[in-house]
Order: sequence, then C-alpha cells, then structure tokens
Amino acid sequence: MSAWHAGYTAETAYTYGYYTELNPLRIQLLLLSWGIQPPKVSTACELGFGQGMTVNIHAAASGTRWYGTDFNPAQTAFAQELAEVSGNGAVLSEQSFQDFCARSDLPDFDFIALHGIWSWISPENQAHISDFLARKLKPGGVLYISYNTQAGWAAMAPIRDLMEQHSRVLSAPGQDSLTRVGSALSFVNRMMETKPRYLLANPTIALRLQQLSEQDPNYLSHEYFNHYWQPVSFSAIKPVLAGGKLEFAGSAAYSDHVAPLNFSPEHLAFLAQIPDATFRENTADFLLNRQFRQDYWVKGSRKLSAHEQAAALRAIRILLVAPVEQITMKVTGALGEADLDPAVYGPLLELLGDGKPHTIAELQQRLPAGLADLGSLLQMLLVLAHKACISPVQDDAVIALARPATARLNRHLLEKALGRTDLAALASPVTGGGVGVLHLQQLFLLARLEGHLEADAWAAFAWQALRALQQTMVRNGTVLTTDEDNLAELAVQAESFRVTVLPILQALGVAD
Repeated sequence: MSAWHAGYTAETAYTYGYYTELNPLRIQLLLLSWGIQPPKVSTACELGFGQGMTVNIHAAASGTRWYGTDFNPAQTAFAQELAEVSGNGAVLSEQSFQDFCARSDLPDFDFIALHGIWSWISPENQAHISDFLARKLKPGGVLYISYNTQAGWAAMAPIRDLMEQHSRVLSAPGQDSLTRVGSALSFVNRMMETKPRYLLANPTIALRLQQLSEQDPNYLSHEYFNHYWQPVSFSAIKPVLAGGKLEFAGSAAYSDHVAPLNFSPEHLAFLAQIPDATFRENTADFLLNRQFRQDYWVKGSRKLSAHEQAAALRAIRILLVAPVEQITMKVTGALGEADLDPAVYGPLLELLGDGKPHTIAELQQRLPAGLADLGSLLQMLLVLAHKACISPVQDDAVIALARPATARLNRHLLEKALGRTDLAALASPVTGGGVGVLHLQQLFLLARLEGHLEADAWAAFAWQALRALQQTMVRNGTVLTTDEDNLAELAVQAESFRVTVLPILQALGVAD
C-alpha cells in the first residue's frame, strides 16, 4: 500500500498563511485590464488548502460557496473548526487528490485554486488534478495556479536535491522532520565552507542558503523536503493545462503588469521581437530569473469589446487600505526601487483618503484632466495595488451578507491571539478577502470587543496577554523588562493603532 501522504511532507504542520491571489474578487481588475470577461464566482474550490486560513476567510467574506480538500488530517481539522465557528458554508474534506477529484457529488466550479502544490506532488496526482480541471471548471471559469519556475531554480535545485537526499540517507532513525531539516542545512553549509567549485560557479547560492537559515523550519520542511519536487517551465505546463481547454490569461502578480518595474528598455525590445507568446513568456522568466509563477488561466476566455471593457472597468469600486501618511512615493520591482511622482499619485490618494469606496468612473470624473485617462489611471491603480495600498470592493449587498460570518470568524481568530502569535490575517466583508493584522493589533481589537474603550485600557489588556505568552516589548532595540516600561510602550502603540490603523480596519469591516 502506498503512503497516504504520497511523498509530500506530512510530519510537520504547514504555516498559517493567507494568500490574496486566491480571492475571486481580485481577478476582476486584472482580467478586465486584459479585455477578458471575468466570471461571476458562485462556487469555488481550493485543492490543498493547508491550514485553511485562506479558504475560510474567502468563504466567510463573500457570497461564494467554497469547497476544498487537504490530505493532512490535523490541518483539515483546524480548517473545519474555522468553517464551523464562522458558519461560512465551506465544505472542507480530508481526502487525497485522487479520491476528492473522483467524487460525483461536487458541483462545477467558477474558480479553482492551487497554491504552490503543483511543484510538490507526484505525476499521478498532477494527472488527477488535470482531469479534475478539465471536467469541473465551468466554461469561462478561472484557474489560479502557482508553482516553482525552472529558470529561477536552476542553480538551487541541485542543492535542494542534496538536502532532501541527506534527510533520507544520513538522518538517524527516528529523527523528526524538523531535526532532519536542520541537519541537512548544517551539512550543506559545512560543505560551502570548503569553497566547492559549484559555489564558485553559482555565487548566488550563498545568499539563498543564508535566507534559508532565517526561515521557519516548518515552511522549509514543506517547501524543500518533499520527495516529489520539480520546478517547471511555463512552456512545459501550458500543454498540460491546454489539454483541459484552459488558456493562459496573465500573471496574478500586479507588479508583472507594470513593465518598467521589471524590464529594462533592452529587455522589452528583445521580448517584442519574439512572435510566439509561449516562448516569449518563457524567455521573460529568464530575464527576471523568476523563481515562482502565479498565474490565472481561463477555460474559454471571452474577449470584450473596447466599449465593454471600459464600462466594466469604470464600474469597479476601489478602497484605500493603507494610511495615506504612511504611503511612500517608492515602489519596488525586479529592477529595484523606483520613484513615484507625487504630482501624479497625490491627487489620486487625496480622493481615496476619505476612507470610502470610489468607482473608477468617479475617480476619472474628479481627477485633473491630465490624470483621468483610463489607461493611465489603470496603471496607477495597479501600482498602488502592488504596494497593497488599495483593494477592489464588493457590492453592498454582498458586504451585508458577509458581515455576520466574518465577525464570527474574526472573533474566533482574535481569541486565539491570547495563546498564539502565528495567525496574522482577519476577514474583510468589504474586500471579500483577508487583511494582514499584527498580533499586537489583534490584542487591541480583542480588547475593544471585550468592552475596553480607551487606548490605555487596550494597552493594559495586551500586556496581560503578552505576559502570559512570556513576551515583552522592545523599544529602540532594547528589551523592556518592567511592567511600567512595557505598559508605557504599549500605550504609545495603542494610541498609534487608534489613530492610523483602526480607521482602516473599520473601513474594511474588520472592526466596528
């Protein structure tokens, strides 16, 4: 009998991350910018949902009925707990891809998501998923798929293979997964100290290994130590998905659609000479040294006329989700950091700074004439979305429908903040997705829910929780040791939260 984990790391828990690319609302702005009709997403599915933070946030925060599976029973139990507490209607199973994909009781889906798992599963499971996509994704439906990319992993892949082999061959019998990870990393670092010729030929490996040493061992166990681990090229995955009638739509990363952030003029001129779209996409990965692709694919894309595209774009509502005073006139892409023109972005941020949703049409009407062109405005919005400063907004009826479930889910997650620090997102009924909220901010929010009205009371509440977790505050690099100093620093943080962060969370429907 084959192992139930099918070569995937199962001894350690996966991280509790939230991934915004899986938010169905997010696809609207991008697909419309490409002239493709986005589907109305009423049913969605996540294959390999991990701890279930993402699927539960999306199920609670929207009118979409979510389904999903994960093979790990501990992870599934946590995900099902969140679904039950929130009452979000998510149907989450603990099944292999083979068993789940063969079920006859599942609906057809408008949206299917696979975050990262393609790189880590067996060819047999890839075949099960490919067949599932061909059968269960509706015409016009969207697939989100992300995977390790061949170009960016070319130098590191042999090191990964060596570490995985060390874990299997040289680890002592009975060692747990995290110990094996640490031993394999130690072995590779000791090898690098001998200055192997491989390092001389691939000097970037040193930085990659340094970064590995700073990452969560649980994440490393899942990312690097699966038996099946294979970066793939875009040209290799395209025929697999094309077999299910899927067409490549575009990258799910906002920054990929602001070309000057990533490509030099020489790069762009070189790419423009390549007539084949697949070969051009593959070549771009080499120009960027891309390690990870995040893409949307459509099953039968419907092209919009210029009029239809413009009308649909103008109807999208946008909300500012970052304090205006904290938004810098800098943006980072593959080429490094670039400056934004305050004369261009300032008027747009001023309009959005009232904390209310605005349609793109409304922004066009209120911006100065030189900034109101739809194409230019769209580019600006993509830059701000890349900086996580703005988000699309759901219809008011959907927001009202989602509020009870998000309130229940958020309360449950906030109560968990009393005993843990690794749940870093809450659900927004306004955006239909997750919002990053730091642990200390979660404690302040919980204090408000417990009836504490003033910032000083939030600080005292947070200090009780931090002491129970054996944590203290840090000021200017110095660890604070006394109750008085910790309360004073927490009071400063609480007041800053009240002034800058809380209004944003209220606009997002995360706080009352």
